[in-house]
Amino acid sequence: MDGQLKLYSYWRSSAAYRVRIALNLKGRDYAIEPVHLVRDGGQQHSDDYAALNPQELVPALRHGERVLTQSLAILEYLDEIWPEPALLPDDSAGRARVRALAQLVACDIHPLNNLRVMQFFDREWNVPQAERDLWTLHWMRTGFQALEDMLVGSQDTGRFCHGDSRAWPTAVWCRSCTTPAGSIWIWRRIRPWSGSSRPVWGCRRLTVPARRTSPTRRDCRGRPGPASSNVKSPASAGLFRGRPSGFRSRG
Repeated sequence: MDGQLKLYSYWRSSAAYRVRIALNLKGRDYAIEPVHLVRDGGQQHSDDYAALNPQELVPALRHGERVLTQSLAILEYLDEIWPEPALLPDDSAGRARVRALAQLVACDIHPLNNLRVMQFFDREWNVPQAERDLWTLHWMRTGFQALEDMLVGSQDTGRFCHGDSRAWPTAVWCRSCTTPAGSIWIWRRIRPWSGSSRPVWGCRRLTVPARRTSPTRRDCRGRPGPASSNVKSPASAGLFRGRPSGFRSRG
């Protein structure tokens, strides 16, 4: 399908992060339109952006004249328009498992801890920072414990969250834990070992296809990026950020 791709994104948004990962894995050329979620009271609340996405959330993906919202829905769209490399397994049971793992994080952990919830706690109820941190860690602990139990307890878990195939590098890791180093670092503050680290490092070793030249390309912070790139690892290509200080893989 023809039409320029423009991703409305914030560099620290995990939902926008998963869409960037999927676009890069599929080798699609796209422009980034930065939407700063904090500056100027939150640029997502501007009239222009609210007209684009009435939820006033990122990401939003413009493909030609069509505007898509909700990161998991965007990934499904990308997978249907550009099937290779596939983000989901071929079998129905595998696709259901991957979607369940993705939704565990995207629907049950992330919404409880995102920026607008924390801002509401601060603005409306004057909840102290320490109590907000406790709230965040509680729901991350509960969610990541369930995620780890599902990974460790399943024979379908391989090099990635689901299987070992390079053809579809477990869409769940692109779809859900899309700030993997940071998420697992926080999780390790709660628990000394996480079986979730194996898929993280499996994904970090992937390579991404070369992308076509784009005079409008910007990096995830909206800064002008290189006109073109060669095949790179996710870390060097900006798919995954460097791990925080003290992070060590034990999986």
